[in-house]
Amino acid sequence: MRLGRKGWNNVIIFSMLIMIFFLNGWHKQLFSNIDAPSMQPVLPVLSFVLTLEFVDQKIERIGTSWRTTALQNDVSLRWLPSEQQLGELINRWQSIELINVNESVVFNPRAPLYVATFELAGESLPWIYLLYKDNAHYYLLEKSSQRVLKLDLATAKQLFPSFDFS
Repeated sequence: MRLGRKGWNNVIIFSMLIMIFFLNGWHKQLFSNIDAPSMQPVLPVLSFVLTLEFVDQKIERIGTSWRTTALQNDVSLRWLPSEQQLGELINRWQSIELINVNESVVFNPRAPLYVATFELAGESLPWIYLLYKDNAHYYLLEKSSQRVLKLDLATAKQLFPSFDFS
């Protein structure tokens, strides 16, 4: 079977396209630094928070405002925020970006310092975040995807205002 001039042109064009695709993919893989930590939003972008639940209190959306209730009747809340402070807390969770930790960090799964549970509009399952601490840093573990985010003490205090960090 002999190829004519059109046939050889097609062979050359397709072989060049295949070579470009391979070299382009190889270039991205060769020069991308997979181990570099990256900043990632804690909650999904453009998520709509319905409730935020801590161990001792629940913050829920009521129309365009927020209210908090104690989850245990006999316990008084350590943090009694105003409606504006509740909105700022939710906005902080929605806008904050933390460093994604790629190396393996070992936690005792039965001993988180604190837990935050979010119910988001359009999501069937809650988003659960567990706060852990090692010797030097605080870590936020997203339970569903096992994604680990590193945060400092000041950020941890902003995200978990009802927890006693002392």
